[in-house]
Amino acid sequence: MIRARERSMLKVCVFGAGAIGGYIAGHLARAGQCEVSVVARGQTLDAIREHGLRVITPSEDFTVRVKAVEDARELGVQDYVFVTLKAHSLPAAAPQIATLMGPETALVTAVNGVPYWYFHGIDSPFRGRVVESVDPGGVL
Repeated sequence: MIRARERSMLKVCVFGAGAIGGYIAGHLARAGQCEVSVVARGQTLDAIREHGLRVITPSEDFTVRVKAVEDARELGVQDYVFVTLKAHSLPAAAPQIATLMGPETALVTAVNGVPYWYFHGIDSPFRGRVVESVDPGGVL
């Protein structure tokens, strides 16, 4: 990634700061090797802004400071984007996620539910089928 080498830190955004996204963002931020931001909403966004991002596991409890926004457009293009939403939330989030993407951005999904690509390449009657409940209108 040429763009990443021109800066001192990689830019990483976690889109969705729930249990999985918060865990990923927290550990990345604590490692200190990249600039971590999260896209969150509601009480989660307010708590991260006010108190930091807290990660609690059976073996540790720590808090880190990350940039937290509701609108991904505030962050600009990232080097890595982790999408950690529930599958049914993806169609509405897709336009914001797109604002984080550049020609060299890596997209990593950690989505629960049937993914939009579930039937891709399967030699079956379902090949090419769009799962409408997950990807209404084929937005993804």
